[in-house]
Amino acid sequence: MNGNLLIYIGIGLIVAGIAYKYGLLGWFGNLPGDIKYQTEHTFVFIPITSMLIVSALLSLIFWLMGR
Repeated sequence: MNGNLLIYIGIGLIVAGIAYKYGLLGWFGNLPGDIKYQTEHTFVFIPITSMLIVSALLSLIFWLMGR
C-alpha cells in the first residue's frame, strides 16, 4: 500500500470528523430518497441518496488523485 494513500485517508477522516463535530453533515440521511421505516420494535434506515452522493464525491477525489 502506498504511504501517500494512507496520508490522504487520514486527512479525509480528520476533515470528516471535524465536519461531523460542527454539524456540517446534518444533511446526511435526510435527503429525498433516503428510506426510514420505524415501528414499535423495528427501525430500518437505508440512505440510498446520501450514499450515491458520497460515492460520487469519493470517485471524483480518487480520479483527481490518479491524474
